[in-house]
Amino acid sequence: MLCSLHFAANLSWLFPELVNLTHRVEAAAQAGFKAVEVAWPYDTEATELRKALEKNGVEIILINTPPGNKARGELGLGALPMQQAEFRTGLDLAVKYAKTVGCKQIHLMAGRVPVGLDRASVTKAMEATFIENLKYAADILSKEGLLGLIEPINTRITDPCYFLNTPHQAAGILQQVDRPNLKLQLDLFHCQIMDGNLTQNIANYFPLIGHVQIAQAPNRNEPDSPGEINYSYIYGLLEKLEYQGFIGCEYTPKGNTVDGLGWLRSYWTKQGTNKLADVTECQ
Repeated sequence: MLCSLHFAANLSWLFPELVNLTHRVEAAAQAGFKAVEVAWPYDTEATELRKALEKNGVEIILINTPPGNKARGELGLGALPMQQAEFRTGLDLAVKYAKTVGCKQIHLMAGRVPVGLDRASVTKAMEATFIENLKYAADILSKEGLLGLIEPINTRITDPCYFLNTPHQAAGILQQVDRPNLKLQLDLFHCQIMDGNLTQNIANYFPLIGHVQIAQAPNRNEPDSPGEINYSYIYGLLEKLEYQGFIGCEYTPKGNTVDGLGWLRSYWTKQGTNKLADVTECQ
């Protein structure tokens, strides 16, 4: 029997009708999710979020390192030369927060090519900085039993300035860092926009994958909305590969979040489970 897949609600995207993060946790639990992920939960006290998670029987499986100074257009600091101190401060905050809420994975954000600089001229320096910071982060995370993730973000639609933008680039960096507790966060929306060829990309990079995220392309809505990706096929592929991690639902609902979960109910029915996020062990 094939493995069932684990799904997590990304609360930075789903349930936008609710402002309070703890209310989103409750809504996710009522919708059937047993796991959630949040990009930047830091505006909510960690103890408050932990209580909401425990009350609703939900675990949090992923947070991001702080984005940096948003007023300066920063979106992560990992690859920014001369800002190693700020990266380390943000990492310390993320680790402390993760430990309090029981989160085992942290997305170590690479960041954007600084405004006014040409990507080609700074690639070598940014890559060297990112590798140095990732080695430092891996050692810190290893002591705490945490997994670090790096995510390529597409530069064609979402963020033209983001430094890390393809799985190939990420794989090369991970190979140079060479730490067992650093993995690839593969968002299939970004992967489709940059390269397509999802079957081979998933298969080729599968040994490096620590986390998967989904959204339809090119509009980043529900996986079953009109678009380029056949997610029924993708789910089958991940089942055959015996993917054991979570799949983060990181998309913009076209309407009410719960009304748009038909795709997940269909998967639930197909698997014969009695909750949206139940898991059938491999046989």
